[in-house]
Amino acid sequence: MFTMSFMDLIWPVFFPVLGAIVGLVHILWKHYKGADVFRVFLMWQLAIGLGLSYIYAGFGHLAFPDQVAASIGWPPGNPFQREVGMWDFSIGLVGLLCLKYRSIGFWSATVIAFGIFSIGAGIGHVYELVVHGDVSINNAGPVMYVDLLYPVFLGVLLFLCARRYAVFHSARNEVD
Repeated sequence: MFTMSFMDLIWPVFFPVLGAIVGLVHILWKHYKGADVFRVFLMWQLAIGLGLSYIYAGFGHLAFPDQVAASIGWPPGNPFQREVGMWDFSIGLVGLLCLKYRSIGFWSATVIAFGIFSIGAGIGHVYELVVHGDVSINNAGPVMYVDLLYPVFLGVLLFLCARRYAVFHSARNEVD
């Protein structure tokens, strides 16, 4: 029982932390500076923190729908599990594609789409907690906070990356 509770507590932050570790190792290994630091860190957050995390979540919703439903406080057999699972899998795949497609436009679309869904889901968790008293681990636990805060974190990283990238390239174009 302790192992399951421990996993329930850490899984929402496991992939973002893993993305941060991989990003920092990459930055240190390649000796990146300036705008490249934000770009590389954000790339790994999008690929691992968002991508792998949501593929994992999608797999859970699709392969183990009744167990996941119970952990959220939903009734078993809930048809929304398939929809949420497909969304999670889809946005996870888009996050992984950020390794291949490294434009600010693609990354912005990824963060905006993810943010709308995730913050909406987070607000839904708060509603279920306040109105219906749903204190299930995957409703009122770490998932709720990650749903609300992680898209804001990605948005700030994206803003810093885009701003530093634009400053770097505008200064470079003035010289060229």
